[in-house]
Amino acid sequence: MPDSASVDLGPLEESVRRELDAKYAARELALKNCRQIIRSSANAIRALHRDEPEEAERLLGEVKSLIREAEPPLTDHQDIYHAGFFYDAVKEYAEAEITAALLSGRPLPLPEELGLHAVPYLKGLGEAVGEQRRRLLDQLRSGKLSDAEATFTDMEAIHDLLTALDYPDGMTSGLRRTTDVARSLIERSRADLTTTIVQERLRAKLEES
Repeated sequence: MPDSASVDLGPLEESVRRELDAKYAARELALKNCRQIIRSSANAIRALHRDEPEEAERLLGEVKSLIREAEPPLTDHQDIYHAGFFYDAVKEYAEAEITAALLSGRPLPLPEELGLHAVPYLKGLGEAVGEQRRRLLDQLRSGKLSDAEATFTDMEAIHDLLTALDYPDGMTSGLRRTTDVARSLIERSRADLTTTIVQERLRAKLEES
């Protein structure tokens, strides 16, 4: 029995530490930035609903910078890139950009225009239905029925697209659940819109009589 180990593990330790240290650093940077990405994306949506587009644009610019900083170190660590926490943060950014386009009547930005993968973009698109419901309720309270009907039409169009993208759930990271939530919001919005329209027609008839 030899007195000392015959295998030199030094080069192996150096090799694996080099890879794991880089992975750890990339993960920590992504985690730090993700917290701010989520916070600033949510604040941008709130600014949009408060009719503060300049503030929303500033916040979205901040988010873009955070994503650009976090992504390059993740290039060699796709397991982290596709991990839930990073995709969730990017999804919030997609939702904010999509909401900005919907509220302003602009064409929706494409995923590649935002530098995003299809899956977090589509999940952000599904969650933007909730922001559209908020807009629809504001329009109903303001008596803007035609605008509310147009908003509802957009909500249905988004849901129709998400439903048509019938890929395995493992590929789309739970997009089906997002689609189901969007459908429930649309059904509630349909009921609110229908009730308001019926009440408005009844009010108009009473005024005529």
